Amino acid sequence: MSRSMTLLSVDSIVEDLGASAKEASIALAGANSDVIDKVLADIADLIRSNADSIISANREDLSGSRARNLTDAMIDRLKLTPDRIEAMASGVEIIMSLPDPVGATIAAWDRPNGLRIEKVRVPIGVFGMIYESRPNVTIDAAALSLKSHNAIVLRGGSECLNSSLALHGLIQQALVDNGLPAACVGMVPVPDRAAVSAMLQAKDYIDVMIPRGGKGLVEKVLSEALMPVFAHLEGICHTYVHASAKPELAKAVTVNAKMRRTGICGATETLLLDSRLPQEMMREIIEALIDAGCKIFGTPPIQRLDYRVQPASEADWSTEYLDAKISVRTVEGVEEAVAHINTYGSHHTDAILAEDGEAVRYFLRFVDSGIVMHNTSTQFADGGEFGMGAEIGIATGKLHARGPVGVEQLTTYKYLVLGSGQTRP
Repeated sequence: MSRSMTLLSVDSIVEDLGASAKEASIALAGANSDVIDKVLADIADLIRSNADSIISANREDLSGSRARNLTDAMIDRLKLTPDRIEAMASGVEIIMSLPDPVGATIAAWDRPNGLRIEKVRVPIGVFGMIYESRPNVTIDAAALSLKSHNAIVLRGGSECLNSSLALHGLIQQALVDNGLPAACVGMVPVPDRAAVSAMLQAKDYIDVMIPRGGKGLVEKVLSEALMPVFAHLEGICHTYVHASAKPELAKAVTVNAKMRRTGICGATETLLLDSRLPQEMMREIIEALIDAGCKIFGTPPIQRLDYRVQPASEADWSTEYLDAKISVRTVEGVEEAVAHINTYGSHHTDAILAEDGEAVRYFLRFVDSGIVMHNTSTQFADGGEFGMGAEIGIATGKLHARGPVGVEQLTTYKYLVLGSGQTRP
């Protein structure tokens, strides 16, 4: 097949998916919340009852990814285990249990002329979701979209295509079984990268685009999409250990923030140590990271703490490692820590470990990120941990959605103006 024929075919696939999703979104917008909750309950049941076939499809993806020499972190993102499959099903049930956001009155007031104004939450319409590596995103994105009465067109990465299609089939089965169009959740069934460009041009059908993946993918979406985008470019997250931090808390939280799962966007990539910390406390934190298998790139004061610390370059402060690596430097207090974070960070998630209330208040107020934490691990940057069931992504922009994008963030609003015959003079 020639390249021109392939492009034509992919364009046709995306146009058909988009047009079908647009039509399905009308039925979904008016669907009873009980019906949507039944769909979600069935999806959770189908995930559990089809765990073996999901893992079988995932094995094909893992085999192909190893042949392509993907990194260990990428393979970890891709891998599905019985525990992760159960987590997917449980996540759907949590989303199901959330209140239906659509139709809720955000605000209401009466005007002197007798008009009643109501600001009411409504679906956005159709989402486009382009993601890499994580097949669980197929379930998270579908469940969140359905709960918020939005249709969605999914395009998973080629490395997770078999897993994603297996999960997508279960979603469509649950939709059809409950009388809703299968097109409420569409998926590009081919690995051709031309589908990404086709989706980014599909502004007549897709209302908002949501990329979830590496820097290259997100940059492409941000630069080429003809529709609004919910996106985070990178997860360059920081943990700052203030001079007032409790030693054992600082050590345990720092190691967890970096090493629990190194390949997720909420993993700490830069550690800032207050220069007033005792040298022994700094050394213990560095040694704990190294003992956990972490490679450290540090400034000269950090290198003097342990011979295994390698010199940091300017590029390290802007690097999302997604691996067992971390950059470390000292700072002269909370103001310098905040300045470093706002200069080099990606506005994702940043944490302060401290007991000094004034320092904590300064950090929480002036760090310009979607999620700012105190005395806890940046690995909690997750919609499920926020009680949202799951998130469709972590948005680092400043308009509409910011931080974990859950059910409420996937809606917009309209104004209802209720009168009794008023005319404007």
